[in-house]
Amino acid sequence: MVAAGSAGAERPIGIFDSGVGGLTVVRAIEELLPQEHLVYFGDTARAPYGPRSVQEVRRFAFEIMDLMAGHDVKMLVIACNAMTAAAYEEARDRYGVPVIGVIEPAVHSAVRATHNGKIGVLGTPVTIGSGEYQRALAATGRGVEVFCQPCPAFVELVEAGDLFSEELIGLAEGYLAPLMAADVDTLILGCTHYPLLKGVLHWVTKGDLELISSAEAVARDVYARLVSEGLLRRVAELGTRRFMVSGDPGQFRAVGSRFLPELREVEAVPWR
Repeated sequence: MVAAGSAGAERPIGIFDSGVGGLTVVRAIEELLPQEHLVYFGDTARAPYGPRSVQEVRRFAFEIMDLMAGHDVKMLVIACNAMTAAAYEEARDRYGVPVIGVIEPAVHSAVRATHNGKIGVLGTPVTIGSGEYQRALAATGRGVEVFCQPCPAFVELVEAGDLFSEELIGLAEGYLAPLMAADVDTLILGCTHYPLLKGVLHWVTKGDLELISSAEAVARDVYARLVSEGLLRRVAELGTRRFMVSGDPGQFRAVGSRFLPELREVEAVPWR
């Protein structure tokens, strides 16, 4: 791992996603660690990742992590469930900095929250199809039952600005019906877009399920890892923010402001 000390602590945290969804992770980290410098990359030119194969998503993930490493980051935060599922295990051994994914933090939060041991997972088809949530929940040794549901239409509607409509409610009812029938009491929002759908999900479930946002769980893990590695920036001043995208910065800013209202400057980094 990287050497501890003030010089290392001044380096930025690198956060990346296939598009704008990872901004929910940025927001959670900002709220918990406002003093940290952050660098964000959204691969909007190749999004969405949900319909892509695991092999393709894995290749994209390592290309992006190589890019972020070039910005001398002190930590890599994979703010994307699909990329976490495809590349997290190998990434932990490949880079000389701590790597945080979004799956394990959410899984640990869900295991602590459940009362009846029945946990539901909502995610994109590639995330659910990877089986990583199922494996991570089994690895806790808590004997929980896992019920997964792919939600292919959610991301497109969120990015279009639809956070509460009859169409969205109808889709949510359809996606959640088998989970409700299975009597799950805890629901992992297995996509970084999904925290914006908490209102709809509470409406459909009548508030009876505990909703686990990976963004908040990741922020807590980031804090704990920075402390344990001696990389926490201990100064009473706000850190800097840098946002980069592989696609259109204007479109990213327009959509991303729904996730992060203070989003302003966005740089274009044309993908090679």
